[in-house]
Amino acid sequence: MEIFDITLPIHPKMLHWGRKPEVEIVESLAAGDPSNVTRWRLGTHTGTHVDAPAHFVDGATPVDKLDLHSLIGPAIVADLTGVTGDISVDDLVAAGVAGHTRVLLKTSNSAGPLKEVDRAPSWVGLSPEAAKWIIDQGVQLIGIDYLTIESFTRTETWDAHHVLLGAGLIILENADLDAVPPGEYELVCLPAKLVDADGSFARTVLIKRDA
Repeated sequence: MEIFDITLPIHPKMLHWGRKPEVEIVESLAAGDPSNVTRWRLGTHTGTHVDAPAHFVDGATPVDKLDLHSLIGPAIVADLTGVTGDISVDDLVAAGVAGHTRVLLKTSNSAGPLKEVDRAPSWVGLSPEAAKWIIDQGVQLIGIDYLTIESFTRTETWDAHHVLLGAGLIILENADLDAVPPGEYELVCLPAKLVDADGSFARTVLIKRDA
């Protein structure tokens, strides 16, 4: 089988919405301590991460209570690399998203904005109408290859987030799909089990099994 690690490396200089990781050396062998120990200060939405419904809905499911069956299983990497602006319903239909439970949207973000050190002035995001269509299709997890699934024009109203998380879907953001060919895979997405948290960084891989 072939394994694609779609997780962004976490470090203090990484692409981030604004609260970059901080690392403190607690113990070090070089200083005469018995071991190397570091303390990391991280936001729950650092790097490749999961948004739980509790991110936008008070009292909704937190990250530690998400159903693992939604986070692990067959998934499609849909080719949206030709899309500019907002991803529409027609774009999703053309990419073959219908009928899939876990959907990762591979856009031009993976080879462009996701590789930048600073936040891009624009990127490809999901339109609210497409988010509603995703719900109607029975999707349980929807992912994209940038800091947010939201369009750059909607980061004050957060329309797609309200639609998706309000319906109980799981959002995966900052998935690095640059080296992943479109197609069907097995997704393994494991957010840290942070009690009652709104989300969590997640080591995430796609597996392509031999025929």
